Amino acid sequence: MSPQHDQAWLQRAVALAQDNVARGGRPFGAVLVKDGAVLVEAVNQIHLDQDPTAHAEMLAIRRASQQLGPRLEGCVIYASGQPCPMCLGAMYLCGVARVVFAASNEMAAPFGLSTAAVYQQMSLPLTAQQLPVEHLPMPAMHALYRQWKTLHDPE
Repeated sequence: MSPQHDQAWLQRAVALAQDNVARGGRPFGAVLVKDGAVLVEAVNQIHLDQDPTAHAEMLAIRRASQQLGPRLEGCVIYASGQPCPMCLGAMYLCGVARVVFAASNEMAAPFGLSTAAVYQQMSLPLTAQQLPVEHLPMPAMHALYRQWKTLHDPE
């Protein structure tokens, strides 16, 4: 992508965020681009849906996946803010090619909009994280995974 396209699509994500704030929402917008064209636009809808996962990037991924399927190779996401760990994880899982964002966690911190603390927690070993995460092995899972592998990759 050219720097001019990056700037224009990122400005669109910021404009979506500005409009969302004017409508009572959070300052987050996202634009998902494929092959040089906007495929999806979304804004943070936590305030509307009462859904803590209704981030602009997540909604853009969901809508784009309805059109393209669960793999979004070749897509670029432009976001008004630095993607949180949930959104970034989803981007890795669906295979987007690139992410461009306007506001960093450092810039967002004084406004209570940074997710740096979540990134920090997730970088720790499970046993050191504030949220108790426990592994309780279940032998049946091995057989279930084997069954899934056989059904989806019969080689």
